[in-house]
Amino acid sequence: GLVAAVFTTVAFIPQVLKISKKRSAKGVSVSMYVIMFIGICFWLFYGILINSIAVIVANLISGILQLVIIFFSLIHRKNN
Repeated sequence: GLVAAVFTTVAFIPQVLKISKKRSAKGVSVSMYVIMFIGICFWLFYGILINSIAVIVANLISGILQLVIIFFSLIHRKNN
């Protein structure tokens, strides 16, 4: 479970780096990341309910990365 959590959490880092480096969010589906963020919030809530540090930490990090992607996408869409 921990290995899966690590891989699914860090999977968003390349998108963050790409948007940040290119200063462009062309082709990024903001709605997909918003829906994903909502799902992550539910996973975080579930992790809190079952008191699972691994689920909580993985989803906190994923949620932060999702928010960064959404924020960068909205900022760079306005600039393009």
